[in-house]
Amino acid sequence: MAISTSTNDLKNGMTLDLPDGLFTVVEFQHVKPGKGGAFVRTKLKNMRTGAVLERTYRADEKLDQAIIEKREMQFLYRDGSEYVFMDNTSYEQLQISQNALGSSANFLKEGDSATISQYENEVVSVELPAAVELTVSETEPGVQGDRVSGARKPATVETGLVLQVPLFIEPGEKIKVDTRTGEYITRA
Repeated sequence: MAISTSTNDLKNGMTLDLPDGLFTVVEFQHVKPGKGGAFVRTKLKNMRTGAVLERTYRADEKLDQAIIEKREMQFLYRDGSEYVFMDNTSYEQLQISQNALGSSANFLKEGDSATISQYENEVVSVELPAAVELTVSETEPGVQGDRVSGARKPATVETGLVLQVPLFIEPGEKIKVDTRTGEYITRA
């Protein structure tokens, strides 16, 4: 659902339904030049692609504000390429495709919580905690005496994600992974 709003009422974090997609207001500035009419300079981020663009609008121009519904949900299980989530309050189940989840799929294990943002029944974003604990399913054994400072080796975690970890990490260990960058943080 979209409601009409004025460019004079823009706020950071507001979502707009523009002809070229859903955008979040990153930054805005009201400009009143000495000559001519006032205008609003904006920096907008595409919610689907992450691309940032700058747009200028006349003061008091009408735009469609998108009403985004955020729901706290728990990941239950994977069904083929679909991920099944349950709403924590209504217990309603929702299937989300792997494409809609994007890189978030690399960090989800059964029982994890996520905040799902929807606009007109379309999943537009999935927010995870900043770090998650994952179990290392396979990695090369660390060689005794090979203690080069900062040396890394590839490891596969339970979700299938492959990342670089320090040499001392062994299969079966739990590690903390940053969900924003996909990098190893520490042992759990």
